[in-house]
Amino acid sequence: MDQVKVRYIVHDVEQAVEFYTSLLGFDVKMNPAPGFAALEREGLTLLLNRPGAGGAGAEVPGGGAPQPGGWNRFQLEIDDLEGLVERLKREGATFRNEIVSGRGGKQILLADPSGNVIELFEPHGDSRSGPS
Repeated sequence: MDQVKVRYIVHDVEQAVEFYTSLLGFDVKMNPAPGFAALEREGLTLLLNRPGAGGAGAEVPGGGAPQPGGWNRFQLEIDDLEGLVERLKREGATFRNEIVSGRGGKQILLADPSGNVIELFEPHGDSRSGPS
């Protein structure tokens, strides 16, 4: 598998596109809006759907519908976590916690405008991508 795809349900696709492109360096791959967009960054395709838009946003049997938020997340490896967090806070970003350190590195949980989580991770020393 040479590319990973993650789908997030978001309240406002255009707001999410602005967040991911301007704050986290994603590029727009496709944006037929208003219900869907596909973004890319370093081998990750992020699929953004509005609830009720397309098959991914449709209700499931029993009446449940996909909703934004939750705790599942993807991880972006960062070289200077403190510097990025300071910049994101100045730009109004919301975090679910403060920076925490673990065996593998430091991390913080960033929330997109719909409450979906992105883990920003800075590995210790020569450590490579992995949970802390």
